[in-house]
Order: sequence, then structure tokens, then C-alpha cells
Amino acid sequence: MKEKILQFLNRQSGFVSGQKICDALGVSRTAVWKCINSLKEEGYEIESVTRKGYRLLQSPDLLTRESVLSCLKDNIVPGELLCFSSIDSTNEEAKRRAGEGAPDGSVYIADRQTKGKGRRGKTWSSPPGQDIFFSILLRPDLPADCISMLTLVAAMAVAEAVDQVTGMSSQIKWPNDILLNQKKVCGILTEMNVEIDSDYYVVVGIGINVNRTEFDEEISFMAGSLKKESGKTINRASFLATVLSYFCKYYGMFHEKRDVSPFLENYNEKLVNRGHEVKLVRKGEEQIRTALGMNEKGELIVVDEQGRKEAVFSGEVSVRGIYGYV
Repeated sequence: MKEKILQFLNRQSGFVSGQKICDALGVSRTAVWKCINSLKEEGYEIESVTRKGYRLLQSPDLLTRESVLSCLKDNIVPGELLCFSSIDSTNEEAKRRAGEGAPDGSVYIADRQTKGKGRRGKTWSSPPGQDIFFSILLRPDLPADCISMLTLVAAMAVAEAVDQVTGMSSQIKWPNDILLNQKKVCGILTEMNVEIDSDYYVVVGIGINVNRTEFDEEISFMAGSLKKESGKTINRASFLATVLSYFCKYYGMFHEKRDVSPFLENYNEKLVNRGHEVKLVRKGEEQIRTALGMNEKGELIVVDEQGRKEAVFSGEVSVRGIYGYV
């Protein structure tokens, strides 16, 4: 009920009468009054004026089910949406829920992770109250060789959302990092269930540095946040809703074509290493190549000094900058 009232208030430019809310939601004036008071106790600044009704002035920076759903313009989350104040890992939670039969399109969100993880076993620092950590559970009708491309779908969605809320132009470090001012603000980890005799599912985990401004010394040279790079404090629930909207858009394109061709040009325009030398690390061996761009299969096209081109798969190599992270 609270998320519906919040959503209703979010869509109004001015006051809305209590009776109008009652009529729209099919509830009593008393129920509306109780929900409004409950929202005020949670930190929502709601103005109440006799004969005018209610007006939402400001929302607290909360990652709750009510706050996220109230920011979604359409019912774009087909599965369940759950929020946690603290959890080990949203990817692990998504896997647990998948094993219990959670539906396609479910989203699991945490204000803090105690065992967040990234690509190749790296950990993801997860302080509370500042960032966004969430995972999307998918049960796609796709062949196994398409699954890795879901990371690219998520990267494109986050990059578009970052551009919208910051007014800046983000970049993508193939395949799974989003950059602002060449600082990493987002990492993506896609995992597929490969157990025999188990339900087929994929989990796309996304961690975004939103409002934090300080980082551990060992990562400060490469880590950034939306706030630190743009100077803007970002409402996390609203931003997450924007990311989910873009993910729905790009996932639909990808699922129809079964490749990244619908947004390949846009992705390559954001590719930070395009036209630059990169270091490929493959089975412990380092090779210097020049990145040309990504193809429709999600592979990175590189060329060596002799002009020989090669398409590399993200599961086979790690791509690093010659002189540092980028």
C-alpha cells in the first residue's frame, strides 16, 4: 500500500486530495492517513494541507521496496522485488531464491553486502547507506553461448542511466566496468547455473558506487562514484529505477536478436579502450594489442603489430590498460 501511495504522490506536480488517492487505490481515508504518517516517520517529507490534500516535498535516500517501486513508472519488474538492509551477497541471495522457484525477472537489492564479489573472485567493498548492490534473476530462453552477453546488456543499461542522472558521458571498460572521468563507478558479475538436473537460470549482479567519496588507499587511484565525479548527490532509489528501466529496454532488444547488434554502435562509442593499446592477460601470459571495438557477439576485436585481427571472448582473457587500470 505504501509504495502505491508513494508512486501516486511521485506522479503529481502539486497537491493531491486524500479522496482522490482513496478512489484511485480503492482504500479508506483512514488507511491513507495511516500510510502517510508511516511514510513521514520513515523520513519522507510530505506536506498536508486542509482542503488541498498531500504533496511529496522530499524523499529520504532509502533502498526499500516502497522507495524503489514508487520510482518505477511502469510495472517493469515481472518477478519479486526484495530489499535487504544487509546481506552476504545479492548474487548469492538470487541463487538461493532461484533454487526455491523464484520467477524470471526477480530483483534483489541490498544497502550493504558483507561478502560482495566481483569478476575473477575479487571482492567488492560494500559500506551501508551510500551505494547500490543488486542482482537480477533471469530464466532466459537463450543458448548458453549468449549468456555472457548479458553482462554487456547490463553495462549499456547502467551507462545510459549514469549519463541521465549525472549529465556526464560515461564510458565502458569491456566487458563489465562503467567509468566516469576514467574512474570505475560500477562492476558487473554474471553467473549461470550449470548444475545438472537443476533449473536453468542466470544471475546478473551489479554494484554501483553512488554517493561515497572516500575509498581505501589501494583502490583510490581507480575508484570513483557518481557523486565524487559529478558533484551531485544521487537519490539511490530513483537512480536504481532508471537502471532497471534501461535494462528492460536493452534486454528486450538483445533477447529478440540474440546478439548485441541493436546497441553495438552505442556500446562502441562508449568503449574506453577503442583505438588504444591494451594488455591481454590469457592463462598468465601478457600480450599487447590494439582494441578496435566489440562485435555483435560481444567479443573484443584486437589487432597485433603485424595487423592480424583476433576476436577475444571475455571468459578467456582479462583486459588491462598499458599504464594502469584504463
